[in-house]
Amino acid sequence: VQYASWDDVNVLAHGLLQLGHGLKDHVDKTKGQMRDITAKLKSFDGTVAELSKLTRHLQEEGDALREKAKQLGHREKQVLNTSAEPQALAEDMRTERESTQDRVGRLERKVDILLRDAGSNEDRNRSTTDAHTLQWMMETQSRRIDDLVERVRQQQDKLDKQNVRLQALQAEVKQRRLKSVVTRKVEDFSVDGMLERASPSNELPSDCHELFLRGEKQSGVYTIKPHDAKPFNVFCEMTSEHGWTVIQKREDGSLDFNRLWSDYQNGFGSLRGEFWLGLEKMLSISKQRPHVLQIELSDWRGETQSVSYSFQLDGEESNYALHVQPTTPSNLESALTTGPDGLPFSTADRDQDLKEDANCALQLSGGWWFSNCGHSNLNGRYQSGPTLAQRHHRKQVVFWKTWHGRYYPLKTTAMKITPAIKS
Repeated sequence: VQYASWDDVNVLAHGLLQLGHGLKDHVDKTKGQMRDITAKLKSFDGTVAELSKLTRHLQEEGDALREKAKQLGHREKQVLNTSAEPQALAEDMRTERESTQDRVGRLERKVDILLRDAGSNEDRNRSTTDAHTLQWMMETQSRRIDDLVERVRQQQDKLDKQNVRLQALQAEVKQRRLKSVVTRKVEDFSVDGMLERASPSNELPSDCHELFLRGEKQSGVYTIKPHDAKPFNVFCEMTSEHGWTVIQKREDGSLDFNRLWSDYQNGFGSLRGEFWLGLEKMLSISKQRPHVLQIELSDWRGETQSVSYSFQLDGEESNYALHVQPTTPSNLESALTTGPDGLPFSTADRDQDLKEDANCALQLSGGWWFSNCGHSNLNGRYQSGPTLAQRHHRKQVVFWKTWHGRYYPLKTTAMKITPAIKS
């Protein structure tokens, strides 16, 4: 019996070991590829489901459009039928008028003959009677003509109303058709198109800074959609480094800020002028991640100051309590002081300030994060010019106590937030 040498056995074992490692690597790689294929199939299934929903939606829109077209056709027939009635009536009136004119002409000729041939008193009396009879007949025919004209006018009014309704229905159908065409053109039915629309780059931004990161550099009004919130419009102020979401602005006193809780909760004013964005919208933006609040002020001498804080806002259950902490040294001393529990928002009808024996919002006007009524109020009564008014009115102006004191009315204020940049 012949046996292989020990070296041959080692070579063969080494080769088998390498082959085993190669097979194992191949199996692992195949498993990874299978997982990728499975994930892609799941994504494809989701895309197909979305496509099915979109198709059903378009079918429903088409059915509704066809039903609207049927209704429009029915109304068109009604309008045509309605318009036929005054046309027939007008035709009858023309025929009646022609017949009346012929009869009147004949009666006039008869009167002339009677007047010409009447020689005796008896003939004259008979002619006079005939003339009265003819006059009565003419008046009767005239009244009939007036009645016909009035009926035609009424029918014409009905026809005008039907035409207006028909034009409105035609415009509505045209708009629906245009909407359906635009929807079909915008929605791409390919799988790649569905995946592209599902990508985050095509979704609404969560705030102005996300819009800035996408490349938008122009300040203006934009639509954002914070997480777990409905879309709404904001004014974005774009700088070289940030996209700021403006939450408050005072500039000319054109808007009354002396309002109650519901207005401050929901917001008021024009985003292109003076406005308060609203506590609930501020909360939906700021709760997504840490934010920085920047307050910018100007006086009637043309000087400006600003101060920045780390910014956090609690929910309605905590009365939108404010938590701020100055972030960088500033020439403007802070006039917002909050404790560990924050500073609740307060209005005249929701007195939640820290002063127990007074209603700061009622005394100072507007709604604000009041502490003891004396540090700041950027939502107070706007005063045009730096002239000091009576003491009662001086307490109600827009002020920042650490800059010119509590009785100096500020010219402009702006509050804006942006996500905090991690160092």
